[in-house]
Amino acid sequence: MTDGEAPRRRYAKPVVVPARLDLLCGPTTGVIHLPRHLKWSGSPEYDLGQPGRVVDLYRAVINEAATPTDLHTYLDRETVVRLWDEMWLPVSVRQAWEARFPELAQHRTTAA
Repeated sequence: MTDGEAPRRRYAKPVVVPARLDLLCGPTTGVIHLPRHLKWSGSPEYDLGQPGRVVDLYRAVINEAATPTDLHTYLDRETVVRLWDEMWLPVSVRQAWEARFPELAQHRTTAA
C-alpha cells in the first residue's frame, strides 16, 4: 500500500441467523455428515454421542451456514442454548445471534 492509497477491505461473509430458535429442529443423536459447503476441510462426520464433536458441529454450521435451511437442518434449539457459552464464535457471529436472540446473551451472562 502506498501513501494516500485507501486500505482494501476484505470480503466479509454474511452471518446467517434463523428467524426463530424454535425452527432449529436438527438431529440430536447419531452420526451427521455435513455437506462440503458447511465443512470444506477435515472430516465432515460428527458423532453426536461424543460431546466435543457436538460443539465442533454446531460451531461449523453456525459459522458456515449459507441459508437458514442449513441452520434448521443441522441445529437443535435446546442444544444451541446449552452449548452457547462453550462455543468459540467470531465476535460478529455471536453479536448477530445475540442481537436477534437476547436470551442467548442473558444465558451467557448468568452462566458466568
